[in-house]
Parts: sequence; structure tokens; C-alpha cells
Amino acid sequence: MRDLSLPGRSPVVATGGMAATSHPLSTQTAIQVLLRGGNAMDAAIAACAVQCVVEPGSTGIGGDCFCLYAPQGAVEPIAFNGSGRAPMAAEHSWFREQGIARIPQRSPHAVTTPGAVDAWSQLCRDHGSMKLGELLKPAIFYAENGYPISSRVHSDLAAAAAFLADDASTADIFLNNGQIPGLGTIHKQPRLARSLRAIGEEGRDVFYSGWIADDIVGYLQSLGGLHSLADFAETQGDYVTPISVEFRGNTVYQCPPAGQGVTALMLLNLMSEAEIDRTGPISVERIHTELEACRLAYRVRNTYVGDPDFSEIPVEALLSRDAAQELHASINRFRATPPPRELELPNHRDTVYITVVDRQRNACSFINSLFSGFGSGLVAPRSGVLLHNRGTGFSLAEGHPNCIAPRKRPLHTLIPGMIARDGKAVMSYGVMGGHYQAFGHMQFLTRYYDYGYDLQEAMDLPRFMVNPATGAVEMERAVPSAVRERLIARGHRIELAARPIGGAQAIHIDWRNNVLTGASDPRKDGCAIGY
Repeated sequence: MRDLSLPGRSPVVATGGMAATSHPLSTQTAIQVLLRGGNAMDAAIAACAVQCVVEPGSTGIGGDCFCLYAPQGAVEPIAFNGSGRAPMAAEHSWFREQGIARIPQRSPHAVTTPGAVDAWSQLCRDHGSMKLGELLKPAIFYAENGYPISSRVHSDLAAAAAFLADDASTADIFLNNGQIPGLGTIHKQPRLARSLRAIGEEGRDVFYSGWIADDIVGYLQSLGGLHSLADFAETQGDYVTPISVEFRGNTVYQCPPAGQGVTALMLLNLMSEAEIDRTGPISVERIHTELEACRLAYRVRNTYVGDPDFSEIPVEALLSRDAAQELHASINRFRATPPPRELELPNHRDTVYITVVDRQRNACSFINSLFSGFGSGLVAPRSGVLLHNRGTGFSLAEGHPNCIAPRKRPLHTLIPGMIARDGKAVMSYGVMGGHYQAFGHMQFLTRYYDYGYDLQEAMDLPRFMVNPATGAVEMERAVPSAVRERLIARGHRIELAARPIGGAQAIHIDWRNNVLTGASDPRKDGCAIGY
């Protein structure tokens, strides 16, 4: 339990249902859905749709979606991959002929077909209890009537102001005469409201083969994109088999590749081999070990992980105890590993993560993203759909498992989490922050299980990670300077993070006492609410 005399907040406890998101209007929407009789899946979809309006830099209907769902706390969750694919015309040879060596953030080639709307439709149909049109009404209301700009959203807009101003249609939506909307001012997105209403009334097909698809495809083609209406018409997410490892007596579940969930599980295996430094998680020894584990796991990720439809991903071998022991044995306890050569990996990701548990103990772990802040920065003109930039995750190195190819999914950073113990789901959780997510899962879970912090404390503690592109250590300022100096002496190149690292939400289920405990990351505007 935290020291109540210090700044901070306590976990939320309740017995009925609970939701935790990174925006209060989203959490409130989820609770209202539960109180109207909806289940956890209904509430998560409705909350996510609201965030696509009120947290526009982080997520949108032009993005992708992943989900783990445990009906009535089932021990093994249902997993869904709602990520899009590259256009059929996206041959590697075409990029080589055009002299394109890297896909930049603001580029039509950064846009794979958005999978979120299809994911919502399938998950609502198969596991929800309410109609999609009903679930989209709160989002339509906020898009049409406006919502107040909150602190984190204002900060995100300020950080992206120059990027937003670079495109006239994007600037027209998100800036006021070239200026970011002020904190607490009302912002509206009427074109997005029209699109959401159309999806609610006509279903997902209006997005993939109707006027919204026409608008998006025509716009991308006008910018030189390779997309076709056929690419959008063929978009469909998939139910997949979750992967897992044992950690501290729990089974931790993740979605399989092309997501980086396998990396989160590798990191848990690595930390199972490490000694627990009893001086705490912000000690020199512990941070050094975590950073070296990060370097190893992400190097493996960048070597092996891609779309399993296009290459063999050795998941079983990567998650074996032998692999964990071999990798852990390679860690130098006293010196940082020299960083790898710089890789062409995009930075500064944004995402929203939502967790909901209802009265029947259906548990939903739900994540939706534009990837970078404000995605590609490209907005389809009639529909108001802000498009993601997930295609920047492709490699253009021929022969690489993540090399771009027709109808291929890129390496994905989105990874919802679920934990089971004694035959029941006991925690629905997730971490935001792009490449940080896999490392963030390990940090959150080890701080909770190894060091005994409560859910909120485990999220509040300072964060750091090795930037997989540069090898530098991004570290929040709350890590004491004396600790930073000793890490530098060990060879770590530390850069103070300009912005908070990631975010998180979690709900724990205590089956014996029938109590839910939830937490939401202070680095965002959100909250956990129960009833």
C-alpha cells in the first residue's frame, strides 16, 4: 500500500464492474454501457470509439486493433488480430525502383489498410450483447457536439503542432488558424461524426467498400499510394491462438506474431533467470539487468519477428527455458553491451489501451492505435478519417522477415495482456508506448509480482528502456541522478526522455472475495472507475 501522505492515487476497488482507460470520458462511457446491461466487450468498443474522437493523436478508426477476451474469466483468452495489410501492389521491387529506402511517417506508403473498424464489427457480433450502432453513439455525440481538450491531449497537440500544420486538411481539423486548441476549449470533428454514424447505421462495409473507402483510397492514390478498393474490400481481422509463458505461478498470455507479444514473454523469461535485487526496482543493479535484457530481447525481435504468413517465426524456441538461460548468461553484470548499428525504426508511438471487467467477470483487454502521434498525419477529406502509419514498421531490406510485400502485415507493437492463475483469468492489463510496450509489460509485472507494489504504484514508478533504433537509454527524470551517473559509468548512454514513457491500465480479479482492483497511468489523463 502506498504512503498516503505522499502525492499519488490509490487503486480503485469495486465489486460490480470496472473500466480503466487513458481518458475520463472514455472510462465513463464504458461504465455507462455496463450499467445499461452491456458486457465487457460492448463497453470496450464504446470506450475505444470515444477515444478515437477525444484522444485523436493516439487512436482513430483509421488505425488497427488487437484484443484478448476471457469470457466469464476463462483460463485461456480468445485472441484477435485486427491489423491491416500492405496493398497488393506493394512489391519490394517497386520501392527499390523508386529509390525508396525507408517509409517516412507522412507518406501514403505508411498506411496499411486500417483494421480497427472490422475488428470492432467482428468482436461486437461474436462477443458483444449490443449493436455496434448503439455503441458508437457516445463517440458520435462528442465528435458532433464537441469535447473539451484535456491536459495530455493538449500536450500531444503541442508536440505535434508543426507536423499537423504541414498538411492543410489535417491542420483544418486539429488547429485553429494555425494554433493548437487551448486547454479546456471545445473541439469538434463533424466529418468524423458523419463517418461514425454511417458505420453505425450501415455496418463495417461502408468503411471497406462504400463511400468512406472511396474517399480514403482516392485520397491515398492522389498522393502516390498503391492502395486499391480491392485492398480495402478484402480487409479482415483474424482470430488467432494466444501464446504464453509461466511467470511467478501465473500464465501470461499474449497475441502471437506479427505482434511483439513474444518479446514481452521473452523478457519475462529472462527476468525469471535474474536475481531480484532487494534494494528495489530503481537500483543500479536492477536497471542495468533490465536494460541488458531489453537489448537482447529486442535484437531477437528485430531478427525474427514478422508476419507468420510469410516466414517461419520460431516462437516455441524463442520462449524456451534454454533460450532464456542462454541469453541471460550472456549479460555482463558490470558493463553495458555496445549498441548495435542504428536501425531505421520509427519513434514516438501513441496508442490507447482499455481494460474492462463486467459483473459476469467477462474480461476484455483491448488496444487500438495510430502508431505514431497522429499517425501518418493524413486525413481523408470527406470522411475525416485520420490514417495510421503502421507501414513505417516494415523493413525495406530484401530477405528480412519484416520486409514489405503484397498483403503482408508489418511487425506490430500492439500487445494486449491477460494473466490466468488457478484456472481463471486474474488480470487484464496493457501498456501503451509503441516499442516500449513489450519492455513495459515486463516492468509492470515484475514491479507488481517481484517487488510487491500495488497496481497503481507499479505504474507510477519511473520508466526507462533501450531505444531499439539507436541503443541509447531513454529514461524518465524521476530516476535519481546518482543512479543515472552510475549507469553511465557502466557504459549506458542515457538520454532524459523529453516526454513521459508510455502508459498503462490494469484490472485485477480477486475471485475469492469477488473484488475488482483497477489502476490507470498518471502519464495520461485517464482513470479507473468501478461500481
